[in-house]
Amino acid sequence: MSETTPVKEGAAVTQATLVKKAAPKSDYKPADVSPQRRVQRTFAVRLWSIRHSRLLEWFYSRFADVFLLLHPLWKGVGYGRVEAPVKFVEKRVKGFMFDCRMCGQCILSSTGMSCPMNCPKQLRNGPCGGVRANGNCEVEPDMPCVWVKAWEGSRNMKHGDKILTVQKPVDQSLRETSAWLRVTAQAAAARETTQNPGASA
Repeated sequence: MSETTPVKEGAAVTQATLVKKAAPKSDYKPADVSPQRRVQRTFAVRLWSIRHSRLLEWFYSRFADVFLLLHPLWKGVGYGRVEAPVKFVEKRVKGFMFDCRMCGQCILSSTGMSCPMNCPKQLRNGPCGGVRANGNCEVEPDMPCVWVKAWEGSRNMKHGDKILTVQKPVDQSLRETSAWLRVTAQAAAARETTQNPGASA
C-alpha cells in the first residue's frame, strides 16, 4: 500500500492527513491518537535540544557528577525507594526536552541528543535505508529522521564520535525505569572497583 496519495498539481497527502480528513467533524479533538497525534505535534523542543547538543552535553556531564556525589544518599535510602520519585522527574524533564520514551537505557550523549526511541522502527545504530531526500522519516514523512538529526547534533559535541559506537539491542525489562539511577549505580560500582581492585577478587 502506498504511503502517499497523489492529488492535484503534483502534491502528495500523507496517510495521517487522509485519516484526519476522513474523521467525523466535531468539536472533540483526540488528545493521544496515532498516527494523527504524532504527525500534528511539533518537534520544536526536540530540535532545539539537538541544535544545542554541545551545551546539553556539558550540562549532562555536570549533572551526572552531582548524581554520583549523591550515591551515598541513594544507597543509604535504597535505590529501590528513590526510583519512583526520580523516575517521575526524569520522565517529565526528558519527555519535554527529547520526547523520551523511558527505555531505561538512555544513550542521548552518544546520539547527538536525539533519542533513537523516537524512530518508528526503534533503530539503535543508525538510519534505515528509507530516509527521504529531504531528510525526513520514511514511516512518518512529516518528521525529521531521528538519525539524520542525531548525526547533526553529534557534530556539535565534544565527544560526538561516540555516535560510532555500536549499541546493544534494547533490554525491554528496563523499560519505565530510571536511566539516571542505573548509570549512577554503575559509575559508583566502577569507581569502587578502581579504588579497591582487590575487593572484587
